[in-house]
Amino acid sequence: MSRKSRKSRKSVTLSVFTSGAVLLLLFAIFEKLPLRAVGPTARATGAAMPAPDVKPAATIRPPSRTVPADSKLHTVAKGESVPGIVHHYLPLTTFLTGSELERAIRAANPEIKGLWPKPGSEIEIPSYRENWAEKPVLLPKSFEARAVYLTGTMAGSAKGLEIIRTWREAGGNSVVFDIKDSDGSVSVPTGLPLAPEQKSYPIRNLPKFTAFLHSQGLHAIARIAIFRDEALVAKHPELAVQARKGGAWRENGKLVWTDSSNPKVWEYNIGLAKFAAANGADEIQFDYVRFPAEGDQKDAKFIFEAEHPDWKRADAITAFLKRAQSELKPMGVLFSVDVFGVMAWQRPIDLSHTGQDIPQMAKYCDVMSPMIYPSHFYGMDGYSDPGDAPEHFISESMARFQKVTAESGVVLRPWLQAFGWRTKSYSPEYIRIQVAVSRLKGGNGFLFWNANNDYSKPYSAMPEMRQDKAKYFRGDEVKSAAQKTAAASRIGAAAN
Repeated sequence: MSRKSRKSRKSVTLSVFTSGAVLLLLFAIFEKLPLRAVGPTARATGAAMPAPDVKPAATIRPPSRTVPADSKLHTVAKGESVPGIVHHYLPLTTFLTGSELERAIRAANPEIKGLWPKPGSEIEIPSYRENWAEKPVLLPKSFEARAVYLTGTMAGSAKGLEIIRTWREAGGNSVVFDIKDSDGSVSVPTGLPLAPEQKSYPIRNLPKFTAFLHSQGLHAIARIAIFRDEALVAKHPELAVQARKGGAWRENGKLVWTDSSNPKVWEYNIGLAKFAAANGADEIQFDYVRFPAEGDQKDAKFIFEAEHPDWKRADAITAFLKRAQSELKPMGVLFSVDVFGVMAWQRPIDLSHTGQDIPQMAKYCDVMSPMIYPSHFYGMDGYSDPGDAPEHFISESMARFQKVTAESGVVLRPWLQAFGWRTKSYSPEYIRIQVAVSRLKGGNGFLFWNANNDYSKPYSAMPEMRQDKAKYFRGDEVKSAAQKTAAASRIGAAAN
């Protein structure tokens, strides 16, 4: 046999062998195909099998992960980092700080090793809560608040939460926090037309924050700086105090004051107050409820001069408070107002500039909080260093405020000095002197002010004060006061 013939026979034999092997392989495959892919009719009749009803392996995706009911699945986008995911979801979870949420995310998703999870992967966001709502805890105006003040930035931070917890442990029962500060910046997104456009907000979820305060047994006081609003007049100079010489009026060269008699400014600030109350704030506190006290007063022009020529500045302030009270009262929250401590002396020049007529203002708020920081009474009562005479100035201020508000029924709850400016004697004892004298002169509770939110001295002063409640404070607590309020409301409803 020729080499060509042997080669041809070899080729045929190999071809037959290969074909047989292929057929055996196909039979083996079809035998192992699931019934849903092959079908009983095809097996019984030997009819041609339909193509398996599956997608090519390259496009098959595993089913989504199963997560607990209080969690949410998040699909990681290209370039998305763990810190970015934490920032996005923090206001939508029950966690209070970013570090807490990050630890929870990593615990729920152990496959995440670094900062950059795999794009397209699904990760679990634990303790997810999209819809938040919190109601105010209603208290009587006689409630004895013991509070510290926090800026919005501090309140929305991990350090702020630490201050809140420490204050509660020390014996405090209330916290004042900013909704809007005097520069016009707002701490929370509100959606109000005149609110400034900000890239970020320190308190991104207000009902979540007030719910936290309530969980700690704390009275939530939302502070709003009213008429000094740098952000608003920068964007809307038409709402600023106007200069008789033309253009917006400036206080010592600074454009910071809105027209305290402008109805649009009233509406914006009352809108902020109602927003805070609707999201769990128990008390609304107005600060900077006045006209500018410095600068060229003769050049300042206000809307009320044309619309209400018979008014003075004090009439505009009183009218504003009357309207604010009427809109907040149906919501049940307390309404408090901060005033200059020097207004207790009722000097005509102070009244004509600020418009803070204390007896009239007291008629339209539940609580009045005079700012009676001893160091601020420079040039008063013959003291060269008033900051080192806390007993005198707290006593004199409270006695005068008691006298001028005697017929109004307003509660006096003073702002006390918790900072060392212009005093050499600032200490825990300095704190105790202010609290004791204030109570002796009719004060009901107190608010501590420190612009930097440093309350180390009040913390140190509280243990001794808690031991002698007859001298310093009664010790009211939110829960018991709220229960009494609810019981009184039920009795009143039954009587009607």
